[in-house]
Amino acid sequence: MVPPIDTIVENFAFIDDWEERYRYLIELGRALPPPDPALHAEANKVQGCASQVWIDLDVDRSESEPRLRMRGDSDAHIVRGLVALMIALFDGKPLREAAETDAFALYTKLGLGEHLTPQRSNGVRAMADRVHRDSVRFLGAEG
Repeated sequence: MVPPIDTIVENFAFIDDWEERYRYLIELGRALPPPDPALHAEANKVQGCASQVWIDLDVDRSESEPRLRMRGDSDAHIVRGLVALMIALFDGKPLREAAETDAFALYTKLGLGEHLTPQRSNGVRAMADRVHRDSVRFLGAEG
């Protein structure tokens, strides 16, 4: 199970060495549950990522305020960790809050932009854009 986003941010602040941060990202990816084979459907594939990335977003209406549900996977270890970061940030958030959350700001706050390849940075941007776009679409459908 992926830890809460606040715990992840605290852990990143505690780890000074970038090799250790990479290992931590890989551990986060390993904490994701094994993906349902249906997750790897073409409709869930995120365009703009160098690695293969799949994200499935849905709305949980079981509570008074609809919440975003997110699951994801990647074929690359570090990218799977980046997917886990997105899941920790968005899964279970109220739709309005999810639509207003800047995932790329978290990526910047953690210093990932300085230490990952431009292709990986573009992939993170593509994931963040996908979550934002779908959250706004879900929010509009609720209204």
